[in-house]
Amino acid sequence: MKERAAEVHVPKKRMTKAEKAEQARREVGEKLASFEGNDKVLAEKLHRIVTSTAPELEPKTWYGMPAYALDGKILCFMQDAKKFGTRYLTFGFNDVAQLDEGTLWPASFAITALDEQLEEKLAAPVAKAVGR
Repeated sequence: MKERAAEVHVPKKRMTKAEKAEQARREVGEKLASFEGNDKVLAEKLHRIVTSTAPELEPKTWYGMPAYALDGKILCFMQDAKKFGTRYLTFGFNDVAQLDEGTLWPASFAITALDEQLEEKLAAPVAKAVGR
């Protein structure tokens, strides 16, 4: 929560939209670099999947974690295992993601490893989430 409060209460410096986007990309890169071990490898792969599948998403930090926004709203996010005390990295979607399938659909994934087949499997909900 402290990280989210810091994100919200950042001193307002006049920046262009491009400068804000560059700063956000840099912050996400720094956060990805701070992950350790397997989480770092997985997070870098997930970042590549999201940015190549849906380049219109804007990288941001959200509650101190890498996230990707569409029209200013967080669409998907990552949570590393170490920070959250879990045995897996989590990749999840918020309610703005267009994943609806009837009355039940997955909104997050627990990930311990990724191969090419699983990368393709994760790219599908990312594409669907942005309306493709």
